[in-house]
Amino acid sequence: MLRAGPAHVTPLNHTEFQGEPMPKMKSNRGAAKRFRTTGTGKLRRMRASKSHILTKKNRKRKRRLRSSTSAAKADVARVRRMLPGT
Repeated sequence: MLRAGPAHVTPLNHTEFQGEPMPKMKSNRGAAKRFRTTGTGKLRRMRASKSHILTKKNRKRKRRLRSSTSAAKADVARVRRMLPGT
């Protein structure tokens, strides 16, 4: 079914497209909370398994889980796509 009216509709204010920058890309908020970029550009993440069921884990293991580590090479490209500013 065809509608009546002009084939091309101009925006109400056609000057809004002149000289305006493109909109910012949004980063994935879940990834932004989990990954940080180092000064050299590597991705850092915190280790897993430190939130609950801690009584059966020994002291040395819990101490090691407090530290951060670099993200796996297989995940780096996917994480960078989720974080366009990095």
